[in-house]
Amino acid sequence: MHTTTQAFQTTAPDQLTIRDPRTGDVVGTFASARPEDVARAVAAARAAQPAWSATPPAERGRLLRAAAAALGEQAAELAEINARETGRPVEEARAGVAAGVATLEQYAELGPVHRGHSLRGNTLAADYTAAEPRGVAVLLTPWNDPVAVACGLMGAALVTGNTVVHKPSERCPRVGERLGEVLASAFPPDVLQTLTGGADVGSLLTQQPSVDVFAHVGSSDSGARIAQAAVLTGAHVIRENGGNDPLVVDEDVDPEWAAEQAAVGAFSNSGQICTSVERIYVHRAVAEPFCDALAAQARTRNRVGIAPLVDTRLRETVHRHVSEALRLGARALEGGTVPDGPGAFYPATVLLDCTDSMEVMAEETFGPVAPVRVVDSFGEGLQLAAAGRYGLAATVLTGSIAHAQQAIAALPVGTVKVNDVFGGAPGGSAQPRGASGQGFGYGPELLDEFTRVKVVHMAAAPRPGTGSSADGLAE
Repeated sequence: MHTTTQAFQTTAPDQLTIRDPRTGDVVGTFASARPEDVARAVAAARAAQPAWSATPPAERGRLLRAAAAALGEQAAELAEINARETGRPVEEARAGVAAGVATLEQYAELGPVHRGHSLRGNTLAADYTAAEPRGVAVLLTPWNDPVAVACGLMGAALVTGNTVVHKPSERCPRVGERLGEVLASAFPPDVLQTLTGGADVGSLLTQQPSVDVFAHVGSSDSGARIAQAAVLTGAHVIRENGGNDPLVVDEDVDPEWAAEQAAVGAFSNSGQICTSVERIYVHRAVAEPFCDALAAQARTRNRVGIAPLVDTRLRETVHRHVSEALRLGARALEGGTVPDGPGAFYPATVLLDCTDSMEVMAEETFGPVAPVRVVDSFGEGLQLAAAGRYGLAATVLTGSIAHAQQAIAALPVGTVKVNDVFGGAPGGSAQPRGASGQGFGYGPELLDEFTRVKVVHMAAAPRPGTGSSADGLAE
């Protein structure tokens, strides 16, 4: 996700001031953790971890279900805070809280049945693997879906016996702070702690030698710095970072339907989704009706009113990408201008005649922008989609099973979606590649990320006086 701009104003060394992206009005001033707070939180998590690890898995699951229930009771409050801090519509923010509740409940069920594997060895011996918690987990989470993402990481970390220090994005400190208050009440002291602050607090956390695992959802640059710091501390790293997700539109699909899919992928949450559609390759045979329909989708959203970006600094980045593309020869079918008035609004924008050398195609824009390049064949579109340094996700719209299979094999991404821009089964997982990160971010596999495996070989002791192993058979 895009976090290259700081979405807060520092008013004092230990304070953050947050502004409503819809109006520019001050939402509030919040405390930022100091170095001694960071050290104290990690030390407390370390001290609490042995007892939490020794808690039976079923009991950890029960407490996680209690935390989910407590979160559900505070859904309206958290959604309202989220809307004020990030500009996300209340209904969407409420859906994010509901997703967080469901994720906690999912891990409450999966955690107690998370187990190792038996190994084939000597018939008279036992060989198996046992999963153990890594220890202290630091979770660094984003602002674009702050409750759902945090709950996924917290649920998997806690239910497997890790203690957690959570730092939410500096753009939504009160959401993170309140989420921590609600969930921590279900657990023993210091099992779940929350620290608010900016990049300086995150940097201090990565320098703590007693942290065993870092989980980060955010920009690729920040993720790379965390991975570099972990080389020195030996911590395990899980990263879901930036993406530049392509959409390939084949010649045999309905262009109106394809445009609807593209609009959902590019404009939902004002383009502020890690797996948003960031670049589109459409077959020349359907390009004209597809582009007309996509522009109509953008106009409808602009007429109804699209939610603001998280802040004006992000808007500046989005508009810089769009302006550069227009200067280099792209055409705006819809949008592309900064509106008058307060807040951080930016219109749903459709750009034609884009090339892959433009920033809007090569980098993560993280705004409601749909840049389009026309291609002469599905193979050309697939080749272009596979290029680049990111490897988060990609979507292909096609009626051809052969083309779908080619895309699945060729696209170097963690998730390939065929004929559905968003969606997927509950419990699905993702393993990003390249600059987009490393490790599983969701699903049952996330439990594996928060544990390490111990291999056990157990043989029988020799019988007294025989020097041979007891075989347990009657003579």
